[in-house]
Amino acid sequence: MKVGLTLYGSLDERSGGFRYDRKVVEELRRWGDEVEVIELPWPSYPRGLLDGLSPRFRDRLRVDVDVMLQDELAHPSLWRHNRALSYPIVGIVHHLRASEPRRLSPLYRSIERRYLDTLDGVVCNSAATREAVTDLGVDPDAAVVAPPAGDRFEGPDGLGDSAGGDDRGALADRIADRAAERPLRVAFVGNLAPRKGLDTLVEGVAAADAEIDLTVVGRAVDEGHVAEVRRLVDRRGLGERVRFAGRLSDDELAATLRESHVLSVPSRYEGFGIVYLEGMAFGLPAVASRAGGASDVVTDGETGFLITPDDRGGVADALDALASDPDRLAEMSRAARRRYERHPDWRETTARVRRHLAAVAEGDVTDRRNPPAAEVPT
Repeated sequence: MKVGLTLYGSLDERSGGFRYDRKVVEELRRWGDEVEVIELPWPSYPRGLLDGLSPRFRDRLRVDVDVMLQDELAHPSLWRHNRALSYPIVGIVHHLRASEPRRLSPLYRSIERRYLDTLDGVVCNSAATREAVTDLGVDPDAAVVAPPAGDRFEGPDGLGDSAGGDDRGALADRIADRAAERPLRVAFVGNLAPRKGLDTLVEGVAAADAEIDLTVVGRAVDEGHVAEVRRLVDRRGLGERVRFAGRLSDDELAATLRESHVLSVPSRYEGFGIVYLEGMAFGLPAVASRAGGASDVVTDGETGFLITPDDRGGVADALDALASDPDRLAEMSRAARRRYERHPDWRETTARVRRHLAAVAEGDVTDRRNPPAAEVPT
């Protein structure tokens, strides 16, 4: 097939959604497909809506492909152009803006509903995301779930390796040894922005009875929020317990995760939360959000804890439960690693995406953009 991918920004970006897009492109090319990538400048939301009115912008989208993938994050610039494009279109939805707790959520919901109505198919990263898009009118038969893989740290790097045979016993021993160490070491990994819930995590660390060290890894995308969190750290007297590590290389991040006990990202919403799965490669139970798709990966009380957004008491209770019981921590660490090992790899995920693309390209999925004449709204 000749496949296109349209997205904001660059495939070289490091966040989970860009990694998903990049890995799908790599795997499609391994299947022998020709993939053309259209990288659009990432505008403000209002500027993106203006791009949606520009004939010159539409000309950038006119390429010769059998089917086009679009990263749904680019919907502000695309929703008014899609019906004029000649190829069938499949959207990749990592999560909807309308699903986040935002002041402008009604506006986003309206625009995203219109965008989704221009698509011939949808690829979702989780069951929760699929439910969100079908709630906005997507035919369930046109939406497939193809979860991201969490194999970012596969290789000979301690608790991040694939384990089998005699190696599994050595892995279990390393997990048990680490679980007995104190203080409890918690890692936060994600963009430093309000949605990720770092402020809730800091409050939870402050409220916990256990002694906890927190390492914060990630890029500051909202400087005002970061300043607020730093002030919160100072007010709670956690200056010696919270370390802001900034953005780390993969090797540096792997070293941090290998030495941690728990991964905690109590987001206010996650479409999937690939970071939870990546932490599980190192045997880290996750303290995760109930809002969104984390429950596809995290089983409450088994591979981690699911916390209601903004529930600092829930975070504190989860951390205290793990800090006070090394045997339970080791058991949940092993369960987290087993859950990681069961998860589909990128080849399986891309196979699901590719089957859906082929069905759309061949017309086996209802064409929502060109309904029969009798169904065209007047």
